[in-house]
Amino acid sequence: MARYTGSVYKVSRRLGFSTLENGKELAKRPYAPGAHGNDKRRKLSEYGEQLAEKQKIRMMYGLNEKQFHKLFDRASKMEGPAGTNLLILLESRLDNLVYRLGLARTRRAARQVVNHGHITVNGVKTDIPSFECKPGDVISVKEQSLDHKAIKEAVEATLKTPAYVEFDKNKLSGKFVRIPDRSELNQEVNETLVVEYYNR
Repeated sequence: MARYTGSVYKVSRRLGFSTLENGKELAKRPYAPGAHGNDKRRKLSEYGEQLAEKQKIRMMYGLNEKQFHKLFDRASKMEGPAGTNLLILLESRLDNLVYRLGLARTRRAARQVVNHGHITVNGVKTDIPSFECKPGDVISVKEQSLDHKAIKEAVEATLKTPAYVEFDKNKLSGKFVRIPDRSELNQEVNETLVVEYYNR
């Protein structure tokens, strides 16, 4: 399955969940897209709920199905709850950390910033969005890209960063301090339904 490049707002409205994590997509029209989107939604089956939850998380982090399933397989082999492990692996991706540091306004924009070679990890240029960062890794904007307009605008628009990352606005450099706690991640997703979906 190819990566989804269509309207994020439509996906968010269909799922009834803000995949951008800011609620903007649902602010004006908090119902599904299409002519009958405002009609009363029918109750989902157990499988439908599991599928919807999987799609929420997958779309939020911008992965295709094959990538997401591979990551779940890894998470299920790690110690601890598979659902929590999955979210931690997703949060450890370079494109997500660039977004969390405030170097891009959305994960899709963060993916592009990484792809275009504007980011270094521990001083080494890294242009792979799925690169898995470890606690202690330093993520910086490449010296030649310090004046990049979109990056500067994103940094100025960012009000705060999560507690598990540190960021220096002057140097445009941040650090992945530690593995996040489940309580620090999105509370609107139920990762146990994803585990049930893949284990059915």
